[in-house]
Amino acid sequence: MIQYLFFALSALTIISALYVVFSRNPMHSVLSLIVCFFTVAGHYILLNAQFLAIVHIIVYAGAIMVLFLFTVMLLNLNRETEPHKTNWVKIAAVIAAGMLFLTLIASLKMAGLGTYSLPHKSNIGFIQDIGVKLFTDFMLPFEISTILFMSAMIGAVLLAKKEK
Repeated sequence: MIQYLFFALSALTIISALYVVFSRNPMHSVLSLIVCFFTVAGHYILLNAQFLAIVHIIVYAGAIMVLFLFTVMLLNLNRETEPHKTNWVKIAAVIAAGMLFLTLIASLKMAGLGTYSLPHKSNIGFIQDIGVKLFTDFMLPFEISTILFMSAMIGAVLLAKKEK
């Protein structure tokens, strides 16, 4: 039964993530990203990490999605009045996407592909164990994610700024 729920949540996650990427309407894209966040929280619940599921819903489906909605509303998405980007911006976007792709390939190369089995009952979802792991073993990725969020906010402000 749990495996069927896992596969259903996985299918919903993949479908909603693809709709985020391929939707032409930015509001539909944001709403399907909210669905994607809720299905990922469902995966956390299946892994017996209820605290992570609740924090994921509060932080991502709550705060980050409100930020995305405000960004979409601040941007003037009329194609007629939208200024065209210079070639430097396009080159920077290609370089950033290439670096992200290389990071993804490197992380997939280091990850071992094994068989899926349900986790046994453990202290994996408790707050104290999460805090110890987060601030010892995963301190660098935690700090890198804060830099990523800050750069996303700076990018949103620069996109919303009107050019003279």
